[in-house]
Amino acid sequence: MTVSLDLDQMSTEEKLRVLEALWADLSQKTPDSIPAPQWHQDVLEAREKNAEEGTTGFSAWADVKKRIRDRFQK
Repeated sequence: MTVSLDLDQMSTEEKLRVLEALWADLSQKTPDSIPAPQWHQDVLEAREKNAEEGTTGFSAWADVKKRIRDRFQK
């Protein structure tokens, strides 16, 4: 099925309504019915390997949020 939307002619409000409709539909699906690309699995495996080997670091969520806030407050 091919769907064509004339995005250049749509208002921001119309685009948001379409986006909301798509998200509402997708959110009703089970995770297994939405395929993930292979590169997602590749990234997850690489990160797991790095964690097992101790070659990656971890930060507390509170510290991460502070770093992000500090970056944008400057």
